[in-house]
Amino acid sequence: MKLANFVSRIAVSLLTVCALPVALAAPVKDSDWPMPAKDYANTRFSRLNQITTGNVKQLQLAWTFSTGLATGHEAAPLVVGDTMYVVTPYPNYLYALDLKSGGRLKWTYKPEPARAAQGVACCDVVNRGAAYADGKIVFNALDNHTVAVDAETGKEIWKTKLGDINLGQTMTMAPLIVKDKVIVGNSGGEMGVRGWVTALNLKDGSKAWQAFSTGPDKDVLIGADFKPYYESDRGKDLGVKTWPPDKWQIGGGTVWGWISYDPTTNLIFYGTANPGPWNPDLRPGDNKWTSSVFARDADTGMAKWAVQYNPHDLHDYDGVNEHILVDLTIQGKPRKVMLHPDRNGFLYVLDRTTGEIISANPFVYTTSIQKVDLKTGHPIVAPGKEPHTGIRVNDICPAAPGGKDWQPSAFSPQTGLLYIPHNHLCMDVTSTEVGYIAGTPYVGMEVSMKKGPGDYGGVFSAWNPATGKEVWAIKEHYPAWSGALVTAGDVVFYGTMDRWFKAVDAKTGKELWKFQAGSGVIGQPITFQGPDGKQYIAVLSGVGGWAGAVVSGHLDTRIPYGALGFVNAMKDLPNDTTPGGMLYVFALPGNTP
Repeated sequence: MKLANFVSRIAVSLLTVCALPVALAAPVKDSDWPMPAKDYANTRFSRLNQITTGNVKQLQLAWTFSTGLATGHEAAPLVVGDTMYVVTPYPNYLYALDLKSGGRLKWTYKPEPARAAQGVACCDVVNRGAAYADGKIVFNALDNHTVAVDAETGKEIWKTKLGDINLGQTMTMAPLIVKDKVIVGNSGGEMGVRGWVTALNLKDGSKAWQAFSTGPDKDVLIGADFKPYYESDRGKDLGVKTWPPDKWQIGGGTVWGWISYDPTTNLIFYGTANPGPWNPDLRPGDNKWTSSVFARDADTGMAKWAVQYNPHDLHDYDGVNEHILVDLTIQGKPRKVMLHPDRNGFLYVLDRTTGEIISANPFVYTTSIQKVDLKTGHPIVAPGKEPHTGIRVNDICPAAPGGKDWQPSAFSPQTGLLYIPHNHLCMDVTSTEVGYIAGTPYVGMEVSMKKGPGDYGGVFSAWNPATGKEVWAIKEHYPAWSGALVTAGDVVFYGTMDRWFKAVDAKTGKELWKFQAGSGVIGQPITFQGPDGKQYIAVLSGVGGWAGAVVSGHLDTRIPYGALGFVNAMKDLPNDTTPGGMLYVFALPGNTP
């Protein structure tokens, strides 16, 4: 059955795109790429248009740079002026490359994170990128340090420790810099970590505010101005009351995904991860505020509203995926919304001023959730797909990595389409007993994943939020684990785990060009204008991450439960790629734009 047939009857046919995504407070130069998402709205859209559907087939390799590492490379390079900045997975080197001389190395900064951090990293030792502002490159090291480096010299300006690896905490996410604040979050939900988001002062790295995902309202920064749209999200100290006694202290809800910012309201938007442990029988209740989205004041951190996408999350359906800010007309009225392809397999359109879920349609094959009830905001779990201790439950789709994991989508205001790299995976699970020991896995679930119906593991698709329907889709043998990039030339770029980097037509999905890299591509492609006036495309290759751990971690394919069950779905990946770490930069032939 085609994916489009799973579009629900929720009425979104009246949606029409009417405006560009939210503008930046300080517009970014078209030539630059100063943050992984390009802009605060998380669009990953570039107005550069030298590379088009007509000439992209001529794209050629311009230059390369080896990181010398062989773990998962998920970061987006940054470009500011005539310099490119690349952050590697552990040991989190920061490289500055001179764009005027074909990528000559200008300097290297080494934060020297603790080696023991590798042992508590859930899903490879990845890093998802840095951010630039006020002459500083800011990024997170695996051992819970946030670092600011002088963009010109590579000299360390400040370094702030925020977590403890002995408790299982790590940091893999890319910071977002809003005005004078650096906003970061932690990883480690599978270790019984208590999640948080923290704002540091850009000037000196001191802590401005911190909001936890679980616990009493004073810790979650919930006050009198907190006005959730749904009744189930209202009440005092729900971050305590919806948990068994004291379990909120080891309850997960980490913040390792993407953060958006609306300068017109001064609100940041971000999702929280799964509750711990995975076994839902061990944590009765809604388990707030895990698997949720928060809207917070960027200056104070105080929450304005929240929605829990997956109360009492049953299947590791984190809410950390991107929230893309766009303006739509709905039933004839302009509304400020955000698009969120959730791990549970439903694409949410929310009013970003109130948190109301306007629509939620499945964008992947799903057996676990029947629909999202728009009156309550809650997903309706399919009968027979709820895990219980000691009982095996088969064919839960999507699997724990979700309909889409961290790999970010892109939105084009020209086509009005959302381009989604995602998964086509199912799983069989058995819940088990588990006890909490600091710094060790706290999961309580035996998982074996597998490719979905049709024996393919991923899809790259275009989704129309104006109709709530899929426009086109490309099946991939493995999960589409890279980020997406879309340009004003109506070209979309993405990578595959079996070493291909592809360009497709943004309107039709027709393949226009591809390049075979040395290792699987799970990085985030970017585009920039070089000092010579030409448009370039850049991406890191280097298979790994949760999906590619079977290769980067040299795992035994005979043990299906490796990498929290992902090995079973990826046991053929070692036949198609090897580890590696390489930056590839492409351009059209010729010396002039």
